Amino acid sequence: MGKRVAIVGAGVSGLASIRCCLEEGLEPTCFERSNDIGGLWKFLDHAEEGRASIYQSVFTNSSKEMMCFPDFPYPDDYPNYMHHSKLQEYIKTFAQKKNLLRYIQFETLVSNIKKCPSFLVTGQWEVVSEKDGKQESTIFDAVMICSGHHVYPNLPTDSFPGLHQFQGHYLHSRDYKHPDAFKGKRVLVIGLGNSGSDIAVELSRLATQVIISTRSGSWVMSRVWDNGYPWDMVYVTRFASFLRNALPSFVSDWLYVKKMNTWFKHENYGLMPLNGNTSSMLMDSCTLPTTNEMIDDIDEKMGKKLKWFGQSQTLQTDYITYMDELGSFIGAKPNILWLFLTDPQLALEVYFGPCSPYQFRLMGPGKWEGARNAILTQWDRTVKPTRMRAVGEVQRPQHFYNLLRMLSFPVLLLAVWLTFY
Repeated sequence: MGKRVAIVGAGVSGLASIRCCLEEGLEPTCFERSNDIGGLWKFLDHAEEGRASIYQSVFTNSSKEMMCFPDFPYPDDYPNYMHHSKLQEYIKTFAQKKNLLRYIQFETLVSNIKKCPSFLVTGQWEVVSEKDGKQESTIFDAVMICSGHHVYPNLPTDSFPGLHQFQGHYLHSRDYKHPDAFKGKRVLVIGLGNSGSDIAVELSRLATQVIISTRSGSWVMSRVWDNGYPWDMVYVTRFASFLRNALPSFVSDWLYVKKMNTWFKHENYGLMPLNGNTSSMLMDSCTLPTTNEMIDDIDEKMGKKLKWFGQSQTLQTDYITYMDELGSFIGAKPNILWLFLTDPQLALEVYFGPCSPYQFRLMGPGKWEGARNAILTQWDRTVKPTRMRAVGEVQRPQHFYNLLRMLSFPVLLLAVWLTFY
C-alpha cells in the first residue's frame, strides 16, 4: 500500500497533485472546503471567506498551449485566451477524464495540521478536518498545501492616513464583480497589475472618470504578439531565454525596452518602471538540500526577483529556468542535444518554439507517449480558433531562420565586444 498524502485544495494545483500522486503509486486524499473543484477559476457572484475570488469579465493572460496540463491539451477549437467559464469547463473535463473526483472530500475544511509526536522517526502529520460540524483527525505520510495565494486580499489600510475618514466606497479587487455599481462615479484604481488594468478598462466604459495610481510603473503589453500569435508562445522559448541570459544586460535591456515600446512609448504615459528596464516573464526520488543550501537558494532567487519585478509582491519568476531546475531533479528536463541527434524536427520545435508544458513529459518518470505529437501540433491548435475560413496554409514560425540567428550569435557577441570594450 502506498504512502498516504493529504492535499489541501482542489484547484488547478490540487488536481495536478492528485494526478501526480496516483502516477507515483501514492494514496491521495484531497480536502476542498467548497462544493466544487476549480479554486480560483470557480466564479461566484460574491466573495466568500477563505476562497479566492474573480470578477465576471476575467480572461486568462496565458494562452491555452502554455497553461494546459502537460498530458491533456485543450481542444483545438478553444480560444487561445479563455473566459474563466471556459477554463473551468476544461478543468472539470480533466478531473473527470483522469478519474480524480473520487479522491476529493468536498465541503471539508482543514482546520489544523501538525507534526505527529513520532515525526522525527516516521515523518508523519496529523491533519484535522471538519465537515458538517464534526471534526476528524487523520494521519498522513505527507501534506501538500494547494490553497493558492489569492485567498486573502492585501489591503494596506495602515499606509493611507485618513482612509477611515474617506466618505466614498473603497474595496479590494477581490470583492469586485461587475462595473454597474460605478456608473457615473469618479474612480481611483490603485495598482497597475493585471487586475488593476482590467478593472480600470472595464470601469472606463461606465464611470465618469477613472484614474490609475501606480507606485513604480509597469510595462503594458498585448496578449497578441508578433504576427498575431499569443505573446507567451513567441516570447517564452528556450532560444529567447538563451539570448536574454547570454547577452550583456545593457543590450538585453535595450532590446526589451524597444519591444515594449512597440505599441506606445511608456515615458509619454508616465509608465516607465522605476526599478529599471528589465523584466522576465524523479530519478524515482531526490534528496532535499540542507537548510543552509535552501536559505542560500532562496536569497539568490529573491535577489533576481527584486531585479526583475522591483518591490512587487508577485510570485512570478523566470519560467524556463524554474521549470528546468525542477525537471532536472527528477529527470524530466528535456535533453536538447540528444533530441537534435535523434529527432531534429522535434528538437527545433522544443528549442525555438514555445516552452509548453508538453516538453516536461518527453522523458523521465512522467513520460507521455503523446508529448511529441502535442508539441508538433501546438501551432495548429493555436491557429484553429482564429481561422473561421481557410485562406491558405497555416504559416508557422520559421525555426530555420532562428537556427541561423543562433549560429550567428557568436558574431553578434564579438561585434558588441568590439564596440563597447
